[in-house]
Formats: sequence, structure tokens, C-alpha cells
Amino acid sequence: MSSGIKKSGGSTAFKVLVYVVCIILGILSVMPFLIMMINATRSTYEIQQHAVSFISLHPIKNLINNWKAFQGKDFNPATGFLNSAIISTFSTLLAVYFSSLTAYALTAYQWKLRQGFFSLIMGVMMIPAQVTMIGFYQMVYKLGLTNNLLMLILPSIASPMMVFFMRQYLQASLSMEIVESARMDGAGEFRTFNQIVLPLMKPAIATQAIFTFVSSWNNLFTPLVLLTNKTKYTMPIMVSLLKGDIYKTEYGSVYLGLTLTVLPLIVVYFVLSKYIVEGVSLGGVKS
Repeated sequence: MSSGIKKSGGSTAFKVLVYVVCIILGILSVMPFLIMMINATRSTYEIQQHAVSFISLHPIKNLINNWKAFQGKDFNPATGFLNSAIISTFSTLLAVYFSSLTAYALTAYQWKLRQGFFSLIMGVMMIPAQVTMIGFYQMVYKLGLTNNLLMLILPSIASPMMVFFMRQYLQASLSMEIVESARMDGAGEFRTFNQIVLPLMKPAIATQAIFTFVSSWNNLFTPLVLLTNKTKYTMPIMVSLLKGDIYKTEYGSVYLGLTLTVLPLIVVYFVLSKYIVEGVSLGGVKS
């Protein structure tokens, strides 16, 4: 009897410890975002005096002043927000769809150079984007598309990392019997993929969509190289331009710009997170 009580007490103590650790980690994860949003409602002087603070003396007034400083630059924040939204949304859609389609071809079909093609994809994964940027810029310049948002969207069709992830997911979850049944019922290959395979990949698609959207939204290097027209600037470029020299930097407007940059990412995560949780739950009950 006493041993049972001891086991129960030990189990309860362990659970309490786990909850405490999770709460602490949760607070540490949220803290940077909270400080960033609070600093967006503080003046530059307040931030310079105390960089970390949970109190803003005049939040509404400072927020308005920071917004005016943000708008006072020679670019339009609304235009940058719209450009980032267009690039990130369409890049995510193209990357997710064509990567899933490629992964399906590597999983469902038997063809001679399949393994070699997959090895090529694995090799491309190892090449940093910075290495190919000079050649990419020369190609874009010769085509006259240096200030075209399409050149920031179309390259997302080729996403080796996502192809690898989707292939691994399909190998573990796709039943070829379902595909064969669809073929026997007269469904075409694209219809089979769009109506049967794609819905089965929702958890993987949601996970990769979050990563791709965040990566595309935060991308500074490629837009900075390709875009010179201020009407084509993205939010990361505009936030980077807010920081001048040490005497002119408006830290309040910088934090406001960072907050505006982060908010869409938080929305996308909350919209897609239920599919990730659903996928984890399904994976946990598979035999």
C-alpha cells in the first residue's frame, strides 16, 4: 500500500516538474515577441534608456509618433506589406504544390532514372543560395526582370528540401492500393493526385507551408539584390532601411516595423497549426 502511494506521489511530482518546465519554456518563447510589441509603443529615448521593459509610459502617443516616423521615410509601408504578402503567398502555393507533385512522381512511379533524379535533388540541397546568386542575377538582368516580383516567386517551384520532406512523408503514409483503385475507376493521374493524394498530405503541406511562408516573408538577401524600385520593396527591406547611423535611428519605428513583419507569420501559424496537431495525432495511432 505504501509503495503504491510513493509511486503515485512520485508520478505527481514528475508531472508537476514537466508542467513547470513547459511553462518556463513557453514564457521564454513568448517573451521576445512581447518585448518587441511593447517597444513598438515606446519612444526612442525610452528604448535607449531601458531596452527591456514591460511598461510604456505613453503607448498611444508613442505608437502614433513611431508610425509617423515610419511613414516619413521615402517608401510606403502599405506597399511593402502588400508586396511581401503577394510574394510569400504565391511562393508558398507554388512550392507546396509542385514539390508535392514531384514527391508523388518519385514515390508512385517506377522509372529508370528515378534514384538518380532523387540523388540530384539531394545534391542541389547542399548548394547555398548565395553561391548561385551571381549567375541568377545575370540571367534576370539579361531578361530585363530585375524589378519584377515574378523573379522572387517563380524560383520557389524548385524547392529541393520540400521535395525531400514530401517524399519521406508519402513513403510512410501513401497506400498504393488507393491510387490503383482510383486508376481502375477511370480517374486520370492529375485527378488522382489532386483529389486523393493531396488531401492525404494535409499535415505535411501545413508544416511546409508555414516554413516556406516564414522563409519567403523574412527573405532580405534576394529582394535586396533584385529590387531597386522603391515601389517593389518588401517589408524586410523597408525595416532594414529604417536603421540609419547611431544618431538618427528611430528605434521605436524599427520595432513597429518588426511587429508589422511578424504579425502575418503568427496568423499563418495559428491558421495552419491545427493541421500539424492533427497530423501528429494521426501519426501516433498508426500501427
